[in-house]
Amino acid sequence: MKKLLFYSLLPLLLLAMACGGEEKSNWAPAGDRIRTVWAEEVSPSNAHPEYPRPQMVRSKWESLNGLWDYSVTALDAPQPAEPDGEILVPFCIESSLSGVGRNVGPDSTLWYKKEFKVPSSWKKGRVLLHFDAVDWKSEAWLNGHRLGEHTGGYTAFSYDITDYLVSGRQSLVVKVTDGTNNDLQPRGKQVLKPGSIWYTPVTGIWQSVWMEPVANVYASSFKAVSDIDSGNINVDVAIAGQADKVTVRLLEGGEGYSTDDGKPGALVAEATALPGEALSLHADAPELWSPEHPYLYALEIEVFKDGKPVDVVKGYTAFRKSSMVVDKDGYKRLGLNNEAYFQFGPLDQGWWPDGLYTAPTDEALRFDIVKTKEWGWNMIRKHIKVEPARWYYHCDRLGIAVWQDMPSIAANFPVPKDDPRRQWGQKAYDTGFDYPLSEEAKATYYKEWKEIMEQLYNYPCIVVWVPFNEGWGQFDTEKVVDFTYGIDRSRLVNSASGGNSRHCGDILDGHNYPRPIMKFRSGGEQIDVLGEYGGIGCAIEGHLWQEGNNWGYRGLCADGAEVLEKYEGYALEFIPEIKSGVSAGVYTQTTDVEGEVNGIMTYDRKVVKVDEEKFRAINLKVRGAIE
Repeated sequence: MKKLLFYSLLPLLLLAMACGGEEKSNWAPAGDRIRTVWAEEVSPSNAHPEYPRPQMVRSKWESLNGLWDYSVTALDAPQPAEPDGEILVPFCIESSLSGVGRNVGPDSTLWYKKEFKVPSSWKKGRVLLHFDAVDWKSEAWLNGHRLGEHTGGYTAFSYDITDYLVSGRQSLVVKVTDGTNNDLQPRGKQVLKPGSIWYTPVTGIWQSVWMEPVANVYASSFKAVSDIDSGNINVDVAIAGQADKVTVRLLEGGEGYSTDDGKPGALVAEATALPGEALSLHADAPELWSPEHPYLYALEIEVFKDGKPVDVVKGYTAFRKSSMVVDKDGYKRLGLNNEAYFQFGPLDQGWWPDGLYTAPTDEALRFDIVKTKEWGWNMIRKHIKVEPARWYYHCDRLGIAVWQDMPSIAANFPVPKDDPRRQWGQKAYDTGFDYPLSEEAKATYYKEWKEIMEQLYNYPCIVVWVPFNEGWGQFDTEKVVDFTYGIDRSRLVNSASGGNSRHCGDILDGHNYPRPIMKFRSGGEQIDVLGEYGGIGCAIEGHLWQEGNNWGYRGLCADGAEVLEKYEGYALEFIPEIKSGVSAGVYTQTTDVEGEVNGIMTYDRKVVKVDEEKFRAINLKVRGAIE
């Protein structure tokens, strides 16, 4: 009878073993604030399961996203013996989708612990552990061995964990501290006390954690630079270990080519070189990338050791040129592929009511870009935040130009409003002041800005770098522009969007709320752009982050019809500015964010406030002002 009972229960026991601990978890979204529709799709078994690095794809990998143990201790306390509970990675601890919804603060430490297995078939080569973003300082240990530390909340980092693997399950511990608005670390709009234009802190792991096997010799990164005038793409491949040679192939791709499931077409060009040598690939009459024609070429990198291929990486690239051009009227304009290209789009902050910095799903991440395109815009200013790799991948595939901001390191103005050094309102060149950052903070800025630019270098959608926003932490502007050029001369540099204007960089960028009027121009020295305007507020009941204290830049409209009426009025006012030399416009903003209800969509993305067809027609009319 006992045997019969055992065998009758065996299927249930096997099912329980297969499901592991996650099915037994009490995980649920924390809090009772608004959420997006995609939040319903999130669970411990499917937290961002997509391949996280679409420009360098290998066939074997495993996600470590899911439930981890977490603890919060005093700043200098050791890791506790027992966790406080479970947290869903890759959502920051303050977010609803983490299942915790708890602030950490600068006087505490956040601890993570995860046990996992490494497939036995991976043990012939090396095993790499990847963290795509952890805010802000992290330290990691595997099986009691210290892997290292990383600072910076916006860039990916990796550890080779091969030498620390043990038989059976591996034990990973991560320690995180985050000072947030301490004037020492880039943090964008995060503050300890959210309100107005400042938002909830983001602490800890907020992008994917994953691992992959590689050979003892492998491609660690690459850099592709296209030249549409010559039809060449030059590729530099960084190799870990001693390789014999490297082969790079350029293949036909297509509009919206995908490295998730796309099949590359015919071979366009192939080149082989010794490690460390540049490779040049040529295409006759290459297809050019633009928002209207987002053509991507497939790219394959093959590394050889002892005459045999040991590593293959698949990715993509594009022929695209971002430059300054002069139009028939003598105005300096933003140029795309050697032609004047008016760039018009939203200030996009990339915040989510349920995930904060992290979109609930990949489809949600893609959604805002899709809507931006549908509404007739062709550009996004990614505002003082860096997105996961897949966001830029979607921009590349869907076709949208991107201005990439550096996350601000400081925001408050220590100089009184009536002090002439401040010159808030942009009266002229060479006014304003340098923010009094410490030398430590400046070094941190340079380190992180360099890492961000190098990480994002290969995405053709990015056409403009923006080192500073509105004077927030702005310092040594000329030196920062030269530093930016030193990393990348293939894109334009907007030295200070709405900040203290200097005779450096390619662009003079003014901000004005609510009307789209440039307060002053560069006099032909630079490209003139309107980097922010609008901010038409409208609070939609049932879709608000908070009750009360919701705001727009000039009060709140009663409904979407009033929003559209004001938006069209501003658009008609903007067209003469464009005809007289203004080369871009950035409207605030894509979505509401917390108490800031200036979005075309609500924060939960459930309501588009305006008539979409009429809105699109207005935007196309603005874009056509110089086309």
